[in-house]
Amino acid sequence: MKKTKVKVATRDNRGNISDIFYNHPIDHVSIINSKKGAFRGDHYHRFTTQHIYMTQGSLRYYYRKVTEGNDKVKSVVIKKGEMITTGPNEVHALEILEDNQFIAFSEGKRGGKDYESDTFRVSPSIMKTYRAIHPTGSAGRPKRTSK
Repeated sequence: MKKTKVKVATRDNRGNISDIFYNHPIDHVSIINSKKGAFRGDHYHRFTTQHIYMTQGSLRYYYRKVTEGNDKVKSVVIKKGEMITTGPNEVHALEILEDNQFIAFSEGKRGGKDYESDTFRVSPSIMKTYRAIHPTGSAGRPKRTSK
């Protein structure tokens, strides 16, 4: 897992340009919109590398190596303007913290008829295990607010 903040490459009186990738091979790009409270993932890819660039909102990204147990799961919050890179053999799951949108860039099979060809589901959920080990308000998880 690699988290980066996409920086402005050039700026002038018209605005600015940020290079998400430069001279980098990408096989598939998709725009994903998610609703607050949704969960995505709980899988890994044997060969594909994915990059998620947040354009709106935020999410909590859970991850561990495929060779590790769920007691090794870590998490990080990804916000607008940040990008997370998931390499091959990294189990990952997404908890949608607020309505959001992100762009997923893939190096390898991940779109069209190949969407599931390099996707391997895991059970039990790495996210649910992490949440059981780290109750609300610990390990960076936000405290619940009463309504």
